[in-house]
Amino acid sequence: MFGSRRKAQAVLGAVVALVAAVVPVTASAAGPLATAHTAGRVTASGQYTWPGVYFEGRFRGTGVGIVLNDAVNDYDVQIDGATAATLVTPGRTTYWVRNLSNAQHRVRLVKRTESPWAAGEFGGFVAANGGTVLARPAARTRQIEFIGDSLTAGYGNLSTTRDCSANGGVTRNTNTDISFGALAAKALNADYQVNAFSGLGMVRNYNGHTPGTSYRTYYDRALLHVDGDVWRNPGTWRPQLVVAGLGTNDFSTTLNPGEQWPTQDSLVTAYKSAYQGFLDKLRTRYGPATTIVVSVPEASGAFADAVRQVVQDRNAQGDSRVRHWNYSDPALDRLGCDWHFSARDHRLIAGKLGDYLATLPLRW
Repeated sequence: MFGSRRKAQAVLGAVVALVAAVVPVTASAAGPLATAHTAGRVTASGQYTWPGVYFEGRFRGTGVGIVLNDAVNDYDVQIDGATAATLVTPGRTTYWVRNLSNAQHRVRLVKRTESPWAAGEFGGFVAANGGTVLARPAARTRQIEFIGDSLTAGYGNLSTTRDCSANGGVTRNTNTDISFGALAAKALNADYQVNAFSGLGMVRNYNGHTPGTSYRTYYDRALLHVDGDVWRNPGTWRPQLVVAGLGTNDFSTTLNPGEQWPTQDSLVTAYKSAYQGFLDKLRTRYGPATTIVVSVPEASGAFADAVRQVVQDRNAQGDSRVRHWNYSDPALDRLGCDWHFSARDHRLIAGKLGDYLATLPLRW
């Protein structure tokens, strides 16, 4: 279960003409985030690697430019809530949206794809001649962090066939902005992070690849490809809710000869121990008031049983704000690339998550 994406061009309306121009990437003297709101793991210079990172701004005038340096990822550009363009590996550019009404508008840039091997760079929003970029939008009161693998990242969710090699491949067929986490957060008017990394597990990666590493190797980073990197929380990221979903890659393939776990039982034991340690990390980072939902998409089996036991053990230790959510559903068609969730599945799961969260005593 490895991750990537796709292209989907939408039209803002007949009055909007889209023009791309290539210019050097330049940030304002105050930095690229001076007039842009983001909740993602973005460095002070505007670099990032996690999927679903978004930037929101406001401007007055007839157009806006988006300064980017990224030859790897795909993006959606949204104006006043409608998708104006999809940028496929745009490179070093200022992308312009022009011929808007001369009024105040909202702009949102969102990273659709995974790129654990390379960083994108956001250089800020710039106004068209005669216009001005306004103060950045206020952060939302609600914050949600999603932790997971390809199922959380939205891997291949735009495909309608499980073999997507003939219709653009995984990269062109992925959009984290319509993953279940992003959809659920937007329905709750919450800021969010999608800290998902395809192919990785809590202790074991898909089919045992890259032994000695796991999701936990990368979780603290802003730039996934930089060994030892640590994201510097500006102090504004304090999620009231964390939804964690790790384990599909640990258990979806049989153990190979030579792996460090001689039996399935020993893998389960290691998984449960590591999950408890990971929950300790989240508790230390976010405090006792944050609700942590430990999720599983499987109805039964070793994975489902292990997740249930992790939560039961945590609750027995007195941590009642760790909850168990099993979102297995026979209605899921898994028609995305390589048997991943389809866009329809993500909508269904987002609805189920919203219903489940409504039953919790969240401290929004």
